[in-house]
Amino acid sequence: MTFNWRARQLMAARGMLQESDLLPLLAERGVRLSQVQVHRLVTGLPRRLNMEFLAALCDILECTPSELIEPVVLPEEHREDPADGQTGSVRIGDLRPVRARIATGHPDSTSHLVSQ
Repeated sequence: MTFNWRARQLMAARGMLQESDLLPLLAERGVRLSQVQVHRLVTGLPRRLNMEFLAALCDILECTPSELIEPVVLPEEHREDPADGQTGSVRIGDLRPVRARIATGHPDSTSHLVSQ
């Protein structure tokens, strides 16, 4: 599962075309962020949100969190396993370690690990 972040669209619907339009409105609500931080939160897909920021943004945009965050269910083959960062049908639980054996043959060198 993932989500669509609709901050940019909701801002545009309210005539706010620049991220900098949010700075004074957030500050009025006690949320102080840099212009770069606001730009990233508006244009990117945030992975973590401060609850004060979310509440202030919903107040400013006169929306609910469910209007701002639209859940999207991905088909099984596109889902990502957060543990390994891989997508597709291979899951970390499907992986098995490769056996190793110690190969000796050179008395003057140390043993080497060799994959079978």
